[in-house]
Amino acid sequence: MIKPCNFEMKAFYKNNNGLTETKEWTPNCWINIESPSETEKKYLLEELQVPEAFYNDIEDIDERPRMESEDGWTLFIMRIPVKSNDVKLPFQTIPLGLIFKEDICVTIGFYETEIISDFVQYTNRKNIHIRDNFDLVLRLLLSSSVWYLKYLKQINQKIKLAEDNLEKSIKNEELQALLQIEKCLVFFITSLKGNDVLFHRIKNLKAQREHFDQDLLEDVDIELSQAQDTANIYSNILTGMMDAYASVISNNMNNIMKQMTSISIILMIPTLIASLYGMNVPNGLEESKYGIWILLLVSVILSIFGVYLFKRRRWF
Repeated sequence: MIKPCNFEMKAFYKNNNGLTETKEWTPNCWINIESPSETEKKYLLEELQVPEAFYNDIEDIDERPRMESEDGWTLFIMRIPVKSNDVKLPFQTIPLGLIFKEDICVTIGFYETEIISDFVQYTNRKNIHIRDNFDLVLRLLLSSSVWYLKYLKQINQKIKLAEDNLEKSIKNEELQALLQIEKCLVFFITSLKGNDVLFHRIKNLKAQREHFDQDLLEDVDIELSQAQDTANIYSNILTGMMDAYASVISNNMNNIMKQMTSISIILMIPTLIASLYGMNVPNGLEESKYGIWILLLVSVILSIFGVYLFKRRRWF
């Protein structure tokens, strides 16, 4: 289960060929809030007059990517990837909301993420000027797609590690590790599809179509498509791998059982001979001082013959 970050964070960013943090709000600056406290919630709902319905939608961990307008406010919800503290689900996706109206622009996230800080640093390195709120939405979509690809590379490394452990495994732990990775990929694929639908809705807005940066639209489209294709490829490979290795584990277990059965049969030969000659009936060797050695010799010869026979038939 993803846990909210354990600290309050409210930051104001001024757009000037890169985002620079300021100490207080100024018109047209970008407000970013992570894990809002009650004080910050009151600031959003009472001072900025953000619709409470928008706030509650972003708080919902299962909220789908979408666009909505209400009383002059516009809401965009996208899903971004995060690392989880849950061992059973190492990667997850969460909603990130962007709300704006006139000179107010707010992003709200209820969980800790690396994307926002990385995005701010990136704009400063590249001296990127964000033209308007729609431009900010598109750039956040682009940044989230890049992070999907980063986490997909880490997922691929986990797949390779589990694959190495599975080759000689007879346990289910490695197979369960692949199942957990498969769950992460399902979340990624679903969220990327939602982000792609949101992107095309933004792209087709008639009122904004002429103002969009065409190069930025192309970059977002390429990165989103690449992230979706990569996630689908990994998911398909993983599904086939899980089916194959389920058979491998079963086959490894069958080989071990076959070897154990062969050993049991070989050991049964001297046991059978000893049991027959150990009966309290005349057998011709009870008076012989070499009786025990004869029985041992016969047991060894028959056991060696049994091993030879099994080896010839490749049962060992």
